[in-house]
Amino acid sequence: VASVYVTLKAVNLCIQLTTRPSEDHLTGWVCVCVCVDLSLVRFIGAELTRGYFLEHNEAKYTERRERVYTCLRIPKELEKLMMFGFFLCLDAFLYVFTLLPLRVLLALIRLLTLPCCGLRGTVVLQPAQVCDVLKGFIMVLCYVMMSYVDYSMMYHLIRGQSVIKLYIIYNMLEVADRLFSSFGQDILDALYWTATEPKERKRAHIGVIPHFLMAVLYVFLHAILIMVQATTLNVAFNSHNKSLLTIMMSNNFVEIKGSVFKKFEKNNLFQMSNSDIKERFTNYVLLLIVCLRNMEQFSWNPDHLWVLFPDVVMVIASEVTVDVVKHAFITKFNDITADVYREYRASLAFDLVSSRQKNAYTDYSDSVSRRMGFIPLPLALLLIRVVTSSVKIQGSLSLMCVLLFYLGMISLKVLNSIVLLGTSCGLVKEANMEEKLFQSPPSASSSHGGMSSASVTSQPTYHMPEIPSPALPTSQSDDRFLTTPDDEDDDKDELKHRNPTPKKDLLEIDRFTICGNRID
Repeated sequence: VASVYVTLKAVNLCIQLTTRPSEDHLTGWVCVCVCVDLSLVRFIGAELTRGYFLEHNEAKYTERRERVYTCLRIPKELEKLMMFGFFLCLDAFLYVFTLLPLRVLLALIRLLTLPCCGLRGTVVLQPAQVCDVLKGFIMVLCYVMMSYVDYSMMYHLIRGQSVIKLYIIYNMLEVADRLFSSFGQDILDALYWTATEPKERKRAHIGVIPHFLMAVLYVFLHAILIMVQATTLNVAFNSHNKSLLTIMMSNNFVEIKGSVFKKFEKNNLFQMSNSDIKERFTNYVLLLIVCLRNMEQFSWNPDHLWVLFPDVVMVIASEVTVDVVKHAFITKFNDITADVYREYRASLAFDLVSSRQKNAYTDYSDSVSRRMGFIPLPLALLLIRVVTSSVKIQGSLSLMCVLLFYLGMISLKVLNSIVLLGTSCGLVKEANMEEKLFQSPPSASSSHGGMSSASVTSQPTYHMPEIPSPALPTSQSDDRFLTTPDDEDDDKDELKHRNPTPKKDLLEIDRFTICGNRID
C-alpha cells in the first residue's frame, strides 16, 4: 500500500510540474524519489536476495523425503505380496482339479469297502473325507446344470447390447461378484459343519440336505455370474472399435478415486490387498477363458494369439498400474511404511504352515477362501465347462493326452506346494512365529467360560524382527499436512490421550474374516 501511495504521489507531482513548475514542487519530487528508493527498490532487492535455511526444520523435510522413498518402494513390496498371493490362489485352484478328485475317490472306496470289513463302532468317514465328498457332489451336480447353459446364445445376447449398457452391466457384475464371494464361503462352511458336527440322533442328519441344496444353488449362480463376466470381456475383445474395452479398462481407475482419499488402518489395507490378489487372479482366469473361446472360433490357429496379445497386455497393465498407484498413495496419506507388506506375507504364510500340521482345524483351500474371498469352486466349474465344450476328445490318443495333461497338473501342484511351503516356513521363521505353530487350538469351552473371549481361530500376535532405522530428529509440530497448524495437532494429540481407541493387531483378526467385511 505504501509503495502504491508513493507511486501515485509521484505521478501527481509530475502532473503539477508539467503545469506549474516551482521550487517547492522540485523539492517534493526529490523527496518522493528518496522514498521510492527506501521502499519499493529495497523491497524488490530483498525479494531477489532473500535467503532461507531448510536445516532449521530438518525433521519435516526428512519426513517428506522418507515418504518419497516409501512410494518408490511400494511397487516392489506390493508385487512381492501379489506374487506370493497369486501362487497361493493357484495352489488352491489346482487343488480342485488334481487332489480333490483323488481324495473323493479314496473316500468313496472307503465308503464302499467298509461294509465288507464288518467293522462295527468305527467312524464311516473322517470329517475331512465328508467335506471332500460334498465338494465332489457339488461340482458334479453344478456341472450337469451348467451343461444346459448355452454360451453362444449368451454371447450373442450380450453382443447386441449398447456400449453404455454393457459398461453398466459389467460394473454391476463386479459388485455382485464381491457380494457372492463374501457370502459364499459362509454357506459352504455352514454345510461342512452341519455335516461333520457331533449328532446325538440320526434324525439330525436330515439338516444336511437343505444346506447341501443351498450350496449347490450358490455355486451354480456364482458360476453363471462369472460366465457373464467372461462373455462381456470376450465381446469387448472382439469389438471392432475397442471402445468398450477402453471403457471397461478405465473403470479400474475409478478404484483410485474411491479408495485413495479414505482413511485406512493396517487391517483395512490388509483386506484390500487380499481383495486385489483375488481380483487379479480371477482376471487372469477370465483372460484364459476368453483366449480359449477365441481360439476355438478360429480353429486353434496360433497366429490369432498375436491378435489377442495387445488386448491381454492392456488389461494386465491397467490392473497392475491401478494397484501400484492406489497402494502408493494410500500408504502415503496414512503414514504406513512399505514394511507392512512383509507382515501381510507372514500372515498368509502362517495360514499355509498351520494348515499342514496334524492338528490343523481347517483345510488350506478353505483358509485361502476365507482370507482372500477367493472361492475356487465356481471358477473351476466354469473353466471345466469351457474346456470340455471347446476341446473335443475322440480316440485313444486324445485320452492319452488328457492323462498326460492331468499328470502334468499334478506335478505342477506338488511343485508349487513344495516351493510355497518352503517360502512360508522362511517367512514364519523371519517373523519369529515358530512357537505359535505348536500351540493347540483353544477349545470351545474355554472361550465360553468367561476367562478368555478369544476366537477359536484367532491369530497369534505378530513380532516383526527389529530393523535398525536411522534416528530422525523430531519436529515440535506434527505437520502431517502443510495447512495444519501446530495448535490443532496438539489438540488432536490431547484428544487421543483422553479417548484412547483400542486397535487390533494385524494377526489378531479372526481367521474366518472374509475379505469384504468391514473392519473398524
